Amino acid sequence: MTEDSLPLICAFHPKRETLLRCNRCGLPICVKCAQLTPTGYRCPKCIREQQKVFITLKWHDHLTCILIAGIISFLGSLLTTPFGFFVIFVTPIVGAIIATVVRKAIKNRRSPRLHWIVATASLIASSPILLINILRLILEFEVWGLGLVLPLVWPALYSTIVTTTVYYRIKQ
Repeated sequence: MTEDSLPLICAFHPKRETLLRCNRCGLPICVKCAQLTPTGYRCPKCIREQQKVFITLKWHDHLTCILIAGIISFLGSLLTTPFGFFVIFVTPIVGAIIATVVRKAIKNRRSPRLHWIVATASLIASSPILLINILRLILEFEVWGLGLVLPLVWPALYSTIVTTTVYYRIKQ
């Protein structure tokens, strides 16, 4: 038998035979370990090493992201009452501004958790106006009507739209 016809043993699962090899390091890998990339199959070790190259965010960038997203999101939430219905059109612009400013401030450094951090900061910072209106509604519970519910709709809509816009813009 030639060396090419002998079954290989997976480097990560010693009881599995395989014919696959990592196209980067050449280690034998089973189907469970193999991860398809645009250039071929890679082993988990090479994938991890490759991902480390792409995580460039520095520790202080987290704070920068939280502050920028929080301040802009809060300032945008102050527009919910005067803009009313037009919040639907203004909020995606605010979300795009947050994403753009955050990206520029951190110089396009990347992290797999960046979109969660920025979206969470945007959600938390956009919530005070909504919480104040909910508290006002609870305290004035005798007079129910559309006039009391509408102040809840626009801030809630703002929080939802700005959070999702920021999340998907940063994730790209």
